[in-house]
Amino acid sequence: MSELKAALAVMHAAADEAGAIALAGLGRARDIQRKAGPSDLVTELDLASERAIVGRLRAAFPSDAIVAEESGADAIAGALRRWYVDPIDGTTNFVHGLPFFCVSIALHDEAGPAVGLVEAPALGWRFVAVRGQGATLEERGRGRSPRPLRTSATLRLDEALLATGFPYDLRNGDEDNLREFSALQRDAQAVRRVGSAALDLAMVAAGWFDGYWEQKLKPWDLAAGVLLVTEAGGQVSGYAGEAPDFRASSGRIVASNGHIHGELVARLSAARSALEFAR
Repeated sequence: MSELKAALAVMHAAADEAGAIALAGLGRARDIQRKAGPSDLVTELDLASERAIVGRLRAAFPSDAIVAEESGADAIAGALRRWYVDPIDGTTNFVHGLPFFCVSIALHDEAGPAVGLVEAPALGWRFVAVRGQGATLEERGRGRSPRPLRTSATLRLDEALLATGFPYDLRNGDEDNLREFSALQRDAQAVRRVGSAALDLAMVAAGWFDGYWEQKLKPWDLAAGVLLVTEAGGQVSGYAGEAPDFRASSGRIVASNGHIHGELVARLSAARSALEFAR
């Protein structure tokens, strides 16, 4: 357990530094580059945030592997632990000055997700989960102690507030989430799009969203948020209800409070079956 405490201490320091870098540049990025598509952006602030986080992790844990969004995988032969870093999740929001973006850092070991932290500096939120110890929210600058998180008590899909997102290649293929979105928009109480997968998962953990689904996500999008949801009492799976593999090429994830999970998975399955039939 002392190893996880040491990891968490470094994560807090890294989040402080990276969050400050991002907050200072909110809506002020000058070097905005497109990666895979017009909505897949990277800025000089993403790169500076990532350098700050990776630098601290490498200094503290030189034997660990690091997988970071902008610099890729730092493979270390025989590494038993792996860090996942998303320096700014929600870069499009960030570029436009919208405060719904975050820094996401997670540590996975041989047993799976171990520690996760999601920092939303413009909103003053820091979500933290430690395996076997639950999840908490610290509302920064308000003089309050971190409070335990618990997923919602909503029992039915038609009473649920859901979240989702759309892939960067939305304009180029059938796997665009539009059919699924249309189906769930009708079946749930409402569906929202925040624009940051890590924040969506954190808000499921907080009980603000009852469920969330998305596809074509990357490990750094999910690594911290998955642990937040499960440690807050929720459920995470693939689209067919299978055990989640956030490193799978499909990048498909369903997260919920657990109560609506079966309904949500079944509705997604029906929507995807209709898509296959239409092809």
